[in-house]
Amino acid sequence: MDLRDDARTMQPDLVELRRQFHRDPEVGLQLPRTQDRVLQALEGLPLEISTGTSTTSVTAVLRGGQRNESGTTTVLLRGDMDGLPVQEETGLEFASSNGAMHACGHDLHTTNLIGAARLLSRHRESLLGDVVFMFQPGEEGCDGAGAMIAEGVLDAAGKRADYAYAMHVFSAQMPTGLFVCRPGPMLSASYCLDITVQGAGGHGSMPYAAHDPVTAAAEIVLALQTMITRGINMFDPVVLTVGIFQAGTARNVIPDTARLEATVRCFTPAAEARLEELIPRVVNGVAASHGVTAEIDFHNQYPPTVNNPDEVAFAAEVIADVLGQQRYAPLDQPISGSEDFSRVLAEVPGAFIGVGACLPDVDPATAPMNHSSRAQFDDAVLSDCVAGYAALAVHRLEQASTEGAIS
Repeated sequence: MDLRDDARTMQPDLVELRRQFHRDPEVGLQLPRTQDRVLQALEGLPLEISTGTSTTSVTAVLRGGQRNESGTTTVLLRGDMDGLPVQEETGLEFASSNGAMHACGHDLHTTNLIGAARLLSRHRESLLGDVVFMFQPGEEGCDGAGAMIAEGVLDAAGKRADYAYAMHVFSAQMPTGLFVCRPGPMLSASYCLDITVQGAGGHGSMPYAAHDPVTAAAEIVLALQTMITRGINMFDPVVLTVGIFQAGTARNVIPDTARLEATVRCFTPAAEARLEELIPRVVNGVAASHGVTAEIDFHNQYPPTVNNPDEVAFAAEVIADVLGQQRYAPLDQPISGSEDFSRVLAEVPGAFIGVGACLPDVDPATAPMNHSSRAQFDDAVLSDCVAGYAALAVHRLEQASTEGAIS
């Protein structure tokens, strides 16, 4: 079967479908309109479809015509569906106008998975096992993968999935159409750090008569950055970014409290342990020097995304074979973004694969990045991602069948 040529015939429909998703993004775990659109797109295919109870997830199972009833291999493919609470500023004809945006390319991911389901359904009779299509809400900080795992997505085919793959498009940093992956850590763990500084408010003209939480909080921001460079092993990297700083109601009023919210990324348990030691020491030390106190909440959001080395080698071979040797490159360093597909890979061997989707006339080094209100993604990668997904499933099932026969 020529999966790449078959996928290319689908390209016009894929583009239209992707733009439908892009026009109407939804945020979080409840995506009713997106779920309806996915169900409509899967209508008529030979799939066993179920929907989530705690989320608007969609799980579809394709039973291969050549599956071995006594020892069927199952491949899981994931596509996330949620957008971000970002006001789009791309100026695209199909831009969202509802205050949310597919700024991370999940509209492409959902379309790719629908395309893979359609393509593999065409070849169902020759499939040597089962394929599970995991349409997931709530990847952007809501742990939709965890919710779907709790509801049984990994066992949707009647047994635990044997292999799992996901692809993620990038609007910058790599040229369009390039597939990248690496063994071991691919993405960082993600932690939430919330700090409330409690002081004693007063008149802005007389700060000596108050205990100013704002200046303490500002010093905490800088002290945390110094903590990273002076307290953490540079060869076990950590990223800490304060994204929210809230305090005050008027320019001449010293407030009682100030709040910080930060995202923290790391790759190893050793780095996590070090952060758990250093953060309270630094924050409480700075607070004490200002005569204020601090409440700290530091907790894990997602574990690191760790690729199985054998599955990375397999994916590299499949992509190079189906799309061409020049279309795959090993990723030298992990990426400090985070993903809840990490929860799937903690249970099932597989790989998380990056795909360059930068517009062809834009320099990847300066293009707006994922999560930017100006991020744009090239539709041209859609059919190749569909072919890649389908090929990963087909060849993994074939290889597993061969290995089973030999053993």
